[in-house]
Order: sequence, then C-alpha cells, then structure tokens
Amino acid sequence: MPSALITGITGQDGSYLAELLLGKGYRVAGITRDVTRATQGYLAPLAGRLDLRQASLEDVDVLRRIVLEVTPDEIYNLAGETKVSASWSDPAGTGEVNALGAARVLEAARMGAPRARVFQASSCEMFDPSDVPLREESPLRPSSPYGVAKMYAHFMSAAFRESFAMHVVSGILFNHESPRRGESFVTRKISRAVSRIVRREQRELRLGNLASRRDWGFAGDYVDAMWRMLQRDPPEDLVIGTGEAHSVRDFCERAFSVAGLDYRDYVVSDPELTRPADARLRVADASRARTRLGWTPRVSFDALVEMMVESDMKDSAE
Repeated sequence: MPSALITGITGQDGSYLAELLLGKGYRVAGITRDVTRATQGYLAPLAGRLDLRQASLEDVDVLRRIVLEVTPDEIYNLAGETKVSASWSDPAGTGEVNALGAARVLEAARMGAPRARVFQASSCEMFDPSDVPLREESPLRPSSPYGVAKMYAHFMSAAFRESFAMHVVSGILFNHESPRRGESFVTRKISRAVSRIVRREQRELRLGNLASRRDWGFAGDYVDAMWRMLQRDPPEDLVIGTGEAHSVRDFCERAFSVAGLDYRDYVVSDPELTRPADARLRVADASRARTRLGWTPRVSFDALVEMMVESDMKDSAE
C-alpha cells in the first residue's frame, strides 16, 4: 500500500487530494495545526481513515520526526498562506511559512525519507504577467510578498532536486477554486453573496477591480495533476492551468445568472478593495502538462461557478 504525507491537509487542495489518494488505495497522513478542528471540517467524513498529526512548518525537527514515523512514499507540501492580498498585511509571516516552511519540509524529507517523491505547490504569482500565455520558461517577477515567497520555495525545490538527487517537482498552479474555497477569496465571496442576496440577508456586493482577469480552474482537477506529476519520471516542474482567462465581472455575471439575477443590480466596484499591485492578466500555457501527464481540466469555467453557487445555496437552505 503506497503512503503519502500532506501538509495543509485541511485546506481546499489538501482535502481534495486526501480523497483522491484514499480512493487510489493510499495510506494517508496529514499535518495540521489543530487536529480537533481538522476532524470537524471537510475532512470529517474521512477522519477515521486519516493519520492526522499536529504540527507547524516552523519546526524542522518535528517535521523530520513525523516523516520518520509516517515513512511516506510521497510528500505533498500544500501548507501556507494562500491569499495574495493577505500577504501584504504580514510579508514576514508569509515568508516564514511559504518560503522557509517549504525549505523545512524539503529538509525533513531529505533527512527522514530521502527516496520519497515530493510535490511543492508553486504559483503563477511568481511570473512576470507581461509574458502571456505563461509557460514553464516564462520570466519570473512576482509583485506581492506571496509571489516572492513562492519563488523562493520554487527555487529551493529545484536546488534540493539537483543537489541531493531527490525526486522533487513543483506544480506551478494557476488559480483554482471550489465550494471549499475560503470565504475571503473573491470567487467564494461572490458565490456566498448570491446565496445571501437570494435569502434577502444581503443587499449588495462590494468588490475591487472587476476587470481583473484570471485563469480559474477546479481544485479537484488540479490535485489530480499533482498526483500525476509525482508518478512520472524524470521529475519535472510543470504549469497547471486551463488556458482560459475570465474576469471578475465574468464570474459575477455567471454566478448571479445561476439564481436568475442580473449582477449589475447588486455588484459595486470599490477602489478601496483594489490590491496594491494587481496583475491584469495571468493565463496558463499548460500544453506541456497535457503532453507529459495526459492531464486536461474536466470542469469548465461555467460549471465551476455553477457548482460553487449551488453549493452555497444548498448549505444556506439546510
């Protein structure tokens, strides 16, 4: 039975990945800051099948001990600050977890399970957005503390791969969403607002730059790409995205239409909510992932938005 260790297992990606690996017959362990809370969220239906360990990414000795005890064949580092705008509120803290935390996971793997295959969640926020579509060789020029920290982790992963002959890969992930997305993210903020407006609990939705465009995919598709990357030899960093760009306005239009509403009657663009540096367009060229992995996203943009809105409306009705 293959085994895997997932950091950030309670998050959107971690929970989908845990489901995927359990379905493939893996023994799955996960690292979380709070085991009790972890068993009450999206992992609740899986709690009896998971080996949950309480730890942070700030202590390499604890991480190494967990790796030695779990003896994983695969390690997926998905933990860290996930919100770009929040990284401006605490740049140093973001670097501590997203950059140095990733280095500690790599070091724990080197010391405790050097033959394990390691996946590092890199980000499209590392890229210079002027080179579109963005591919593996695109120049890097992050415009946020989040992107800078991810770039550090990305290069550190390559350094461990090259210096210690470890099987380490970085998936350069573009924006991916789901009904499990945190409520502070714009996509989930929109889907929840639709539900609340339908129930007359909210009158308007204030957002930042409606013209901002992103390559949005479904998180469940992206964790499948993560797994596929670790099955392939030799290790290679790959861009994972849909190749389609949609604006925040597009997302609003589709989300409100699911409930039979016109977004223009409810959405207000507020300049105060605009990021300090907001890239206007980030879209992936994931052709290499399609060729190397046989991976293609299964859930379309419209289906993703519909999924999120319907999930929030269902949860509100229960």
